[in-house]
Amino acid sequence: MHVKFTGMHTSDAIKGRRSVKRFAERAVSREEIETLLAAATLAPNHKLTQPWRFYVLGPEARYAYGLALGARKAKKIADTAAGAALRETVGAEHRALPGMIAVAVMNHDNPETREEDYAAAMMAVQNIALTAVALGLGTHMKTGSVMSDPAARAAVGLPDDQRIVAIVNVGVPAEDVPAKKREPASAFTTWVP
Repeated sequence: MHVKFTGMHTSDAIKGRRSVKRFAERAVSREEIETLLAAATLAPNHKLTQPWRFYVLGPEARYAYGLALGARKAKKIADTAAGAALRETVGAEHRALPGMIAVAVMNHDNPETREEDYAAAMMAVQNIALTAVALGLGTHMKTGSVMSDPAARAAVGLPDDQRIVAIVNVGVPAEDVPAKKREPASAFTTWVP
């Protein structure tokens, strides 16, 4: 399968990017994932450290990650049976995703390097999201404390010297997602003489 870009301008991809929560059942091809990851590695990174590591999760790994997330959600429910059902539901939802990429970075003892590497990895995530739009795909970036959960790390197959900074769900959007209202840049801009 040859990956076909829509030929859109970058500004159109930026304006068209949405957090997609519902995907069509079509699987994301290996070639499409490789195209997304190739774009990710073009992100700026200080001293060309290339700190990112990508884990493309298959159905069983997605299921295991979903179970880890579901178990965390289930802890908030007093009813044990309802908690177990929630855990299984979240696991099944993750297994059904058309594509899921864990984006990790190498751990570093130097706080400045750690911060720079994190910023570079998040720019890589943005490259994934924008390239997905150009391919007719959608993404949903997920973050949170689950990424340091031992069960989630095990599902990804993450070595001890790395940390997950984002999960990117990817697939063909099942519906059009409307843009959310945002304040204009001028609301956050100070012109300093």
